[in-house]
Formats: sequence, C-alpha cells, structure tokens
Amino acid sequence: MLIDRSTWNAGVRSVGMEQNKKPSACVGIVGLGLIGGSLGLDLQALGWQVHGLVHRSSTADRARARGLAQQVSTDMGILADCDLVILALPLAQLLDPDPTLLQSLPAAAVVTDVGSVKMPVLEVWRDLHPRFVASHPMAGTAEAGVEAGLRGLFEHRPWVATPDKQTDPEALEIVRRLAVSLGSHWLTADAANHDQAVALISHLPVLVSAALLRTVGEEHDPAVAELARLLSSSGFADTTRVGGGNPQLGTAMAATNTEAILRGLAAYRWSLEQLEAAVMEGSWSQLQVELERTQALRRSFLIDPGDDFKPPHAADSPAEP
Repeated sequence: MLIDRSTWNAGVRSVGMEQNKKPSACVGIVGLGLIGGSLGLDLQALGWQVHGLVHRSSTADRARARGLAQQVSTDMGILADCDLVILALPLAQLLDPDPTLLQSLPAAAVVTDVGSVKMPVLEVWRDLHPRFVASHPMAGTAEAGVEAGLRGLFEHRPWVATPDKQTDPEALEIVRRLAVSLGSHWLTADAANHDQAVALISHLPVLVSAALLRTVGEEHDPAVAELARLLSSSGFADTTRVGGGNPQLGTAMAATNTEAILRGLAAYRWSLEQLEAAVMEGSWSQLQVELERTQALRRSFLIDPGDDFKPPHAADSPAEP
C-alpha cells in the first residue's frame, strides 16, 4: 500500500526549506522507462511534484500523454528545482554519465540510482555528487520503454541501498523514506555482497532461462519443435520469462557484473552436473532427495506479500548483506 507523502517527507521538506527556501519537495526522474515511469506514476499518486527528463522529444510527448510526470522535458534545466533526483538510466549511462547531466544536478539535492549492479556505480558516483546514494529496487517486468511504466510496481518488493563510509546519512534516510512510502521492503548491504547476491537470484536466472529457450528453440526435429510450442504452458512460461526479457538489460548486467555471474554460472554448472549424473546412473532415490531439497529451498526464497518482511540479520548495517 502506498504511504502518503505527509508520513515521511519531513526530512526532504526541511532540507528544501532550509537550503532552497521552498515549501515542498520536488522529485526529478531521469529516464521514464519501466522503473522511471512507474516511479513517476506512484509518486504523483502520493502528491509529489514530479519532473521527468528524457532524451527524445517523441518520448517526452508519449510520457506526457501517459501522465508519467507533471512536467516532462528534454532540457536538463527541468532538474533545477528538484530536492531529490532519481537516475532511472541504463547501466552504461550510469557508468559514463553525461557531463551536462552532472552539471545540472542541484548540489543540495539527494541523488540516487536504480541500477541492478552497485559496486561499479558506487565507484563512479561517490565522488561525483556529495549526496549520492546507491540503491536498487528489486522490481520489474519483461517490458521496457516509455510504455512500460505501471502503478504499484514496487509494493512488497525489496529495495536495497549500498552505502559506504562517504554516504550522507541524511540522504540515505531520505531514500529509505522514499522506498518505504512506495510499499517496498528496505534493506542496506555491502555493494560487493549485493552484486554477488543479485548475480545468483537475478542475473544468473536470465542466462539460465535464455539457455532453456535456446535448447527448445533449436530442436532439430521440426515435428518435435512444433509440438513443444503447442504444448508449452504456464510452467515453461514461468521458467523462461526473464530469458525472454530486455536483451540490452541482460547484456549490460553481464558486462558490469561479470565476475559474480561467472562464479554463479560455475556453481550452477556443478549443480546441473550432479542432477545429470543421478539421471544417467538411474539413481532415482538420490534424484528424489535432491528435488525434495530444492522444493524446501524454494520456500525460503519466496516472500508472501501478506506476511511481514523479515530482512537478514543486521541488514541495516552497511557492512552486512
């Protein structure tokens, strides 16, 4: 459930009044694709003034038509009055930011990102803006672009920040309030631990799912291939959803989190070989034991939206996952 702005924006508002002499907060969103557009819709519903910055005039026109922000422009000056700026940009643009964008970020504003890899982003941005907070909402769909944004995307989903010793505590608190107001479950983690964890539960599944799609799609017997297409149902759809998602995003994740993904692939390959060995040797009792184990393991990774979220022990410490 979305939380009204009045329940959490005292910190943002006081910063705005003290430093900029403004009575209320304004959020700037750079990029109005799936994440940025969804943020724009939800933040407006909470009563925020939302300014959207996009690259193309055609995108700006469509964003206005969809109501993704009250003001949408290709002019970076639209960020001038913002107390909080959210960088909803592709990883490549986060890691090689436009100098004009950097100059357009208000010095007093809190700046955060939504990238799925944190260590490289933190290394680039920690010295670029004094109030930068590296963060990552764990939410998404297979869609992308200005048409993809939707309401309620972040409800009951984790939102993790990866502060270091240079992170402004007040800025971190403002981002926490943002996440909680959107219905997200807040965590903090070490950036390197974050990248290894998301390699296992987010980036690795993209490649595994893609491999499954390749296996079925490249079946040599046309009759079998066609029958497989006709018979595919919810199970196949579930296991291949992320492999059929945004190719640019999948490539960017692999390019920026390479070592962690390779460690995950090595572990996955070993697990697959163990299952393959059980099948080859006809060790059905052993295979059943393994599948019972994975059945139990899966439960521990699923969060029921109706349950209270229980983060890992000491998750509020920047040094802990």
